[in-house]
Amino acid sequence: MSFKKKIVLALLFLFAVLLNVFILTHKGSTSDTVEVRMTLSGSAADVIQLYYGNSAQFLPADQASCDYAGGNIEQELIFRIPSDAAYLRIDLGSVKASYRVSGAEYVYKGSTEEFALSSFAEGAAVEMNAVAHAEISGDALLVETEEGDPYITAETGPHAIAGQIAAAKSRNNLIKNIFYAVIADAAFLALFIFRKRFSTLPTELIQNRKLILQLAKNDFKTKYAGSVFGIIWAFIQPTVTVVVYWFVFQVGLGSGNVTSQTGVTYPFVLWLISGLVPWFFFQDVLIGGTSALMEYTYLVKKVVFKISILPIVKEISALFVHLFFIGLMLVLYAFGGFLPDLKVLQVLYYSFCLFMYGLGVCYATCSIVVFFRDLTQIISIIIQIQVWMTPIMWNIDTLGARMPSWLITIFKLNPMYYIVNGYRDAMINKVWFWERFDLTIYFWIVTGVFFVVGAYVFKRLKVHFADTL
Repeated sequence: MSFKKKIVLALLFLFAVLLNVFILTHKGSTSDTVEVRMTLSGSAADVIQLYYGNSAQFLPADQASCDYAGGNIEQELIFRIPSDAAYLRIDLGSVKASYRVSGAEYVYKGSTEEFALSSFAEGAAVEMNAVAHAEISGDALLVETEEGDPYITAETGPHAIAGQIAAAKSRNNLIKNIFYAVIADAAFLALFIFRKRFSTLPTELIQNRKLILQLAKNDFKTKYAGSVFGIIWAFIQPTVTVVVYWFVFQVGLGSGNVTSQTGVTYPFVLWLISGLVPWFFFQDVLIGGTSALMEYTYLVKKVVFKISILPIVKEISALFVHLFFIGLMLVLYAFGGFLPDLKVLQVLYYSFCLFMYGLGVCYATCSIVVFFRDLTQIISIIIQIQVWMTPIMWNIDTLGARMPSWLITIFKLNPMYYIVNGYRDAMINKVWFWERFDLTIYFWIVTGVFFVVGAYVFKRLKVHFADTL
């Protein structure tokens, strides 16, 4: 074994050790969702909200709401809050009314805990606003509200249940971390044992890097050759799409500004563009990469040409436009008063994630489409569906409260959710990618599977490409 290979193996071993240490020492969340159930009767029909947090200062996104029918009818309201909430605020509509709250409790998988309604009575509450009177009568809370924004804030929460959840989650996190570490070690072991087989494709790409770059430049230029505006069309179409979506959702449907997880309010167009920029790249990669072999038929039929470089040629060609829109996105944020900080650099990481995920998918699709031409139309339909399945034009943080938890989980299993949410974490939420621990591990497992399967399918079918095309 050469000295260079020994150095590479040593670095990979060191990386594997550090990755294991990071995975096994990751604590993870010790919180889970708890249901708050209460029976409400009141004189006015309105929206009842329950804010939650670890302080008396609440973020707009940290709330759950229920519609109350009014007419002094007793109605059970169910809110979902995190188990580690230490402060709660009950918002009782916006008009003058009288309310009676009773039968309040926390519920978590069969465990129940009393909801301390006494914390919301006068003298015990942390803060009141537009509330004329609040007292405990028997086991019920009676509240008289005034017009405006009536609410009562109290220092309370599901403390007993939270302790049980924290202990259970800690055990689950440890088991999950061991599982992740085993998967990572198995992947590294497989890479070492089958290193000759796995290194074939990366070696071809590295050896032909200059040719790949040259072909990508030519592909980018020739795509719009013959048109009056040339490559300008590559930037016009996405820009028009952004403007149309902005007009439909903000002007037409009245979508307001978006508040980040840190409480900062962003214009809707900035929030929208941070989701559309990665989507445009993925769309171009999937369409272009799938048709790579059919578009370069004359190269596929050449005996000495490494056709494995063609999907990455199309991806790098799309990358030129993507880098332009990343720069445009940064400029728009700067003009909006949101200057880049260190966390914005994560855009490069998420672009790399998208690049690798798209490449793995395209190796499979470009191979299959040679024998099954209908795949092109199927992919077009999938793209139309996935653009709405991915939270790009809608905010999962706000609309997600109205959806069942299993549906939210399905949305998050979409690898593009990790990418789109990652761009917004970098630009808006200001969250490091390693703080999305489970999603990061899941994404790279899925990407690794796509890449291995894609490379395998490509290798098995490539001997038939020339004859079929």
